Amino acid sequence: MPRLRSLCRGLALGAGAVLALAGPALAQKSVTIVREVDSNNYDPHKSTARAASEALFMLADTLVSLDYDMATIRPGLATSWAVSDDKKTYTFKLRDDVTFCDGKKMTADDVVYSFKRWLDPATRSPVRWRAGPVDDIVAVDPTTVEYRLKAPFSEMLYQLTQSFAVVVDKSDVEKLGPDFGVKGLNGTGPFCWVDWKPRNEMRMKKNAAYRWGPPIYDNKGPAQVDEIVWKIAPEDNTRLAAIMTGQSQITQYVPYSGMAPIRANRTVKLVESKEAFWTYFIGFKIDKEGVNDPEVRKAMVMAVDQAAIAKNLFFGEVNPAYSYISQDALDWNRKVDAELIRTNVAEANRILDAAGWARGADGFRTKDGRKLSPLLYSFTGSTWQKLSEAVQGDLRKIGVDMRVQLFDATAAWGKMATQEFDAFGMSYPYISAGDALNLYFRSANIPTPNRMNFKEAKVDRLLDAGMTATTDADRAAAYGEVLEDVHRQALWIPLYHEPMKIAVSAKLAPIKAHNNYGCGLYKGLDIRYVQ
Repeated sequence: MPRLRSLCRGLALGAGAVLALAGPALAQKSVTIVREVDSNNYDPHKSTARAASEALFMLADTLVSLDYDMATIRPGLATSWAVSDDKKTYTFKLRDDVTFCDGKKMTADDVVYSFKRWLDPATRSPVRWRAGPVDDIVAVDPTTVEYRLKAPFSEMLYQLTQSFAVVVDKSDVEKLGPDFGVKGLNGTGPFCWVDWKPRNEMRMKKNAAYRWGPPIYDNKGPAQVDEIVWKIAPEDNTRLAAIMTGQSQITQYVPYSGMAPIRANRTVKLVESKEAFWTYFIGFKIDKEGVNDPEVRKAMVMAVDQAAIAKNLFFGEVNPAYSYISQDALDWNRKVDAELIRTNVAEANRILDAAGWARGADGFRTKDGRKLSPLLYSFTGSTWQKLSEAVQGDLRKIGVDMRVQLFDATAAWGKMATQEFDAFGMSYPYISAGDALNLYFRSANIPTPNRMNFKEAKVDRLLDAGMTATTDADRAAAYGEVLEDVHRQALWIPLYHEPMKIAVSAKLAPIKAHNNYGCGLYKGLDIRYVQ
C-alpha cells in the first residue's frame, strides 16, 4: 500500500507537470507523442539521434523501405530496382507522382542532390559511411537513378531505408543554410514541418497531397490525423502521467516503473515487439590515461552488475547485456559467447591490484600519483541519470571513482565529439552485426561515432571484407572476427538490451511497432482515432 500511494502521488505530480507542458487542450485530430529527449537538430545528414529519425521518417521518404520483419526490403520512392551482376550498380526507377510539402515535384535530380550532400566531406556527416563506397550517383532521366559503387556493399539497400537517406529539397537547404533542420525542412513525407522549439516540442501537420506510403501500410496516405506534436518530458513520472491521464496519446518512452499500471489500465494499450535491437552501453576512450589499459577496462566491465540493473532499475523489463549486440542479431559469432565478461567483483579487484592500482585511505585507487577517476559524458533525463549512478556505485566497489557529467541532448552530441572525456554513455539501434560494427569500430568514424578512438588496421580490413562480401558466409565470417576482437579488448561496458514497448491510448486504433532505427511509429500512417 505505501508503494501504491507513492506511485499515485507521483502520478499526480507528473500530471501537473504535463498539464503545464501541454497548455490548451488539443483538437481531436491532433496526437501528442511524449518522449524523453530531443535531438540536436533534424538535418538527416548531421544527426545520429533517434529523436531526429523519429521525426524524419514522418517528414521525408527514402528510396526503399523496410518491412516489419527488419529484413525484407520494400518499395518507397522507388517502385523497383535492379542490381548489376558485379553488385556494384543499383538502378532505381522512381515514382512520378511525388511532391514536396511546398508542392514542387520530386525528380531524380533531388535524389542525386540528397545523396551527394550526404557524401560531401563539407557536410561532415557522421554517418557518411552508411552510403557505401560510392563511385558516382547519376540521374539517368527524371525517374531513373543509377547508384554506382566502387565495390559491392552487402548492406546497401538496408542502409538506404534509414533516415539519413531521405530525399531533401536543394532549394530548401540553400535557403535555410545552417538553419536547415533547425527552422525547417521541406520533405516529401506524410507530415510537414511546422516548428521546433528545442527541448520543448516539435509540431508537424498532415501533408494532404501524400499518396505514396510504403506497401507495409494499408493506408498509403494521406495521414489520418491532422497534427503530430512531439513533446519532451525528461522525468519518468511526467511521461507516465501524460499517457495515463490522456495528455499524451502515444509514448515509446514508457518508464519501466509504469509498465504494470499501464498493462492494468483499460484506457491504454501496450504494444510490444521482440524484433527490435537496441543496446545501452558505456564506451571507453581508449587512448586516455587509466582506461588505456585493457586490464583496467576489463576490471571495470567485471565490476558492473547488469542483472541487478535490469531487475532493480528497469523492473525486469529489459535484458542484461554482456555482449555489444544482441546475440539474436544477424551474424552474431557464437564463439564470442564463451568470452563475454561477467560480473565478478572479487576478480576485478584482483586485476587492479595486479596492475599496480593501490587503494588509498579514501578507498579509491591510485597509481604513480594518479587517481583512477574516469570522466563519463552522457545525456540528461531519468534513464542515464539512473544508469550512471548505478554504474558509479558498482565501480566504487573496486576503487574506481567515476565522475559523471550529463548534458541535454541538444548539447550532448557536440560534447561527445570532443576529446574531453574518458567514457561515454550511449544507446543505439542496429539490425545486424555489420550495421553495429561499421558504425562504432571503423577508424574512419573517429571522433564520432567511434568515440573510443579505436583504430586497428586488421579490424578495418575485416569490416571492409564484411561490407563487400557477396555471400552470407563470407560476410558472417568477417564480422565474426571483429566481434571476437572488440569484445576481447573490453572497449565497452554493455548494460542492457531493450525491447520495443509503446504505450498507445485506447482512443487510437491498434498500431504495429516498427523497429527501423528504434523508431516505433515509423511513418505514422496507421495512427488514427477510433473514439
